[in-house]
Amino acid sequence: MKIKDHTILNDFPEMSEHIHAMKKHDGHFASMSDKYDELEHNIHLMESGVEPFTDEHLEELKKKRLKLKDELFGMLQKAS
Repeated sequence: MKIKDHTILNDFPEMSEHIHAMKKHDGHFASMSDKYDELEHNIHLMESGVEPFTDEHLEELKKKRLKLKDELFGMLQKAS
């Protein structure tokens, strides 16, 4: 089973220019984006079997990732 890459750039390719600009000029966005990337990396490790996990912990991380994605998307919409 192929595990989908849920990076912000993969999920919102049409906003790639805005994402790069905001990472460069908006410290809060950059910090949140870094947290999102870290969560995505940890989830990917768990789903690929590299890191051990419980179902509850994986679901908790996925919910945090989704919340951050919603916040980042909202920030991108306001900026565009």
